[in-house]
Amino acid sequence: MSTVTIPRATLADLAKADGKAELIAGRIVPLMATGFRPNRIAARIFRSLDDFAAATGTGFAFTDNMGFAVTELISGRESFSPDASFHPGPPPANDMAFVEGAPVFAVEVRSDSDYGWAAEATLASKRADYFEAGAQVVWDVDPVANIIRSFTVQSPTKPIEFTPGTHAHAGQAVPNWIIDVEQLFRP
Repeated sequence: MSTVTIPRATLADLAKADGKAELIAGRIVPLMATGFRPNRIAARIFRSLDDFAAATGTGFAFTDNMGFAVTELISGRESFSPDASFHPGPPPANDMAFVEGAPVFAVEVRSDSDYGWAAEATLASKRADYFEAGAQVVWDVDPVANIIRSFTVQSPTKPIEFTPGTHAHAGQAVPNWIIDVEQLFRP
């Protein structure tokens, strides 16, 4: 019996992948499309971040499917594609390429498949990867419970929680930016 060795995928392979995916341990891992409500929430976060970046002349807001290339992490991860994110800059020299390094602020909005003990473990592992790569704040946005759990590099396991009736922020990752949680979760 012969063994077939599959070559490790690279960032160049990831750039050619159909649909949203991330590079983990030399494999291109496809990410599922999201539903209506999670996508609308991610869009509202992006729009608010983008308006803030334009008004202040600082940084760049990104939508779902932006690729961030990182040096291989302990987990084997070499890229991220958050649902929304903020990067202080500068832009890549090749503006058709992935951004080098992690975003300072990453947003992961839960989809239907992001609930249960296995999903919790996967989300916690991805947050650890974000922090290892240099992210400062990672949001876990839960559209079912209408809550934002904001994890920071200083407190990676004990989040600040934002609920309707409050304003959420990304701390020093995006200074002076806030978003109304009630408006974020509106139908």
